[in-house]
Amino acid sequence: MIPSLVIFDCDGVLVDTERLANQTMATLITELGHPITGPECQQRFMGRTLESILGMVEELTGKTLPADWPDQVRLRDLEAFEAGVSAVDGIEAVLDDLDRRGVPYCVGSSGKYEKMHTTLGSSGLLPRLKDRLYSAQDCAHGKPAPDVFLLAAKGMGHPPETCVVIEDSVPGVKAASAAGMRVYAFVEDPSCDRDALRAAGGILFETMDELPDLLFSKS
Repeated sequence: MIPSLVIFDCDGVLVDTERLANQTMATLITELGHPITGPECQQRFMGRTLESILGMVEELTGKTLPADWPDQVRLRDLEAFEAGVSAVDGIEAVLDDLDRRGVPYCVGSSGKYEKMHTTLGSSGLLPRLKDRLYSAQDCAHGKPAPDVFLLAAKGMGHPPETCVVIEDSVPGVKAASAAGMRVYAFVEDPSCDRDALRAAGGILFETMDELPDLLFSKS
């Protein structure tokens, strides 16, 4: 099936933010008295909203966190991102290819709009994506629920079954599968759990150079 719409996750797929964000998370949790590394945070929390992570961190640390803890984390993240975020290697060529083919694309992210504007703006991708952003902040449930991908499909005017999702997290792959969409899992990061991504329904690929052929192969 040739996709009618391609929906990209943001962090780790469009912009290279995952390592930086997970190191920030590791520092915050370690400061709460539970030493943890960035890769460990990635395995535990990647793809989830900060609101859903709050309870997980409370259970991990045995401490009650303030209600605004997710906003505190976002502020720390934004401070780090404003120093500079790169586009994922090869993603601009993928978007150029979609433009040449006339296939529309958009973003479906767990991150809030402020974060997407900061990271996409820093990477130089915002001008081509700014009017096609969809966030879980507008949904009742974040990933792994399918809400944000269904919102994106509806907003762009495409039935879910003709959409394809590009993800890099297990909750994101589960969300796309639950939405009835084919999903490709980007596994460039050596810290990712390939087995879990595959088990969740992801079609694995390692470099963005591979993606156009995967999307449009007639085999």
